[in-house]
Amino acid sequence: MSNESNQRRKSVILQDIFARNVRVERTKMGITQEELAAICGYHRTYIGSVERGERNITLATVEALASAFGVKPFQLLVDDYE
Repeated sequence: MSNESNQRRKSVILQDIFARNVRVERTKMGITQEELAAICGYHRTYIGSVERGERNITLATVEALASAFGVKPFQLLVDDYE
């Protein structure tokens, strides 16, 4: 596997971890995607695509979601977080 392919795969894995952690945190709060979107200032469909791992998000998005959940940004990127 080429280095570029390997890097791309690691990125996808991190997106999946982030997606799962966002979904877990939102569920723990007992809110909908629409409610989370309103808190963060994003559209509901954007939150849905983040939770499905379809978005290559920015650090600003990581910060906004972490703030909404009351966690540190890195916690949303950790595989064994909960």
